[in-house]
Amino acid sequence: MSLPKGLAEEVSRNLVMVARLIDEDPEQAYAYSRIALRLASRVAAVREAAGFAAYATQKYSEALAEFRAAKRMTGSVELWPVMADCERGLGRPERALAMAGEPEVQKLDKAGQVEMRLVAAGARRDMGQLDAAIVTLQSPELASNSVQPWTARLRYAYADALLAAGREDEAREWFAKTVEADKDGAMDASDRLAELDGVEFVDALGGDEPDDVDADIDADDEDDEQDAAEVAAAERASDQAEYYDEDDEEYEPLERSAADADLDATDEIAVDEDEDQDEDQSRDRDKA
Repeated sequence: MSLPKGLAEEVSRNLVMVARLIDEDPEQAYAYSRIALRLASRVAAVREAAGFAAYATQKYSEALAEFRAAKRMTGSVELWPVMADCERGLGRPERALAMAGEPEVQKLDKAGQVEMRLVAAGARRDMGQLDAAIVTLQSPELASNSVQPWTARLRYAYADALLAAGREDEAREWFAKTVEADKDGAMDASDRLAELDGVEFVDALGGDEPDDVDADIDADDEDDEQDAAEVAAAERASDQAEYYDEDDEEYEPLERSAADADLDATDEIAVDEDEDQDEDQSRDRDKA
């Protein structure tokens, strides 16, 4: 609302494209975010969008700078967890852990606090502290039977940490609980569970036997070669017809291939046979 109408519409269109593409094509989303940033760098929503686009393309230093700018403009702490995760991306897990203990965390809503817990556990794993990561994820939100937007991700992270620590039985249990909470199938918990159970997926759509397939391929290759030869001969004939000019002193006949010679020989035989047939018919008429 702080921008002139025309500029506001242009910036909005770019932000919409960022939102549409950030999951499927993050690089393209990042490009749109840069356009919006050039047009309206003093708008907090633009800085935030630019931060998420940079984060999606693993440009963590740039993302952190944009998130800090958006935080200064709005005074909100909702970006605190993703800022901490940027520190992880920059290879500074100890800073992420320090941020997990800052007063800003207490100002986050429940979803933000769960996200911060996930980031802290990830930082512990980055530092090789698997047991500490498991303890960090143990919380009332994890123990709750209520399914919230963050439940599947929290359970998945816990199961993955248990598996990394060699606690396969517990990991299997929590991957199964993740499947129950993941209604949209956004996580690959079912695949991880199948791997733990030793299940292998086989393609049930059988095709031709290998020998038959090879035979079909060979036949197709022969057909393709024949088609290519016919096309090449037709193109040469077309070139000859289009560019031949007896009055052109610079004209040089195109090189003739063996295939062309065979075709001409066949044509000559056919012509000779037609001429012999015409002569026989003429003699028969004279006798009559």
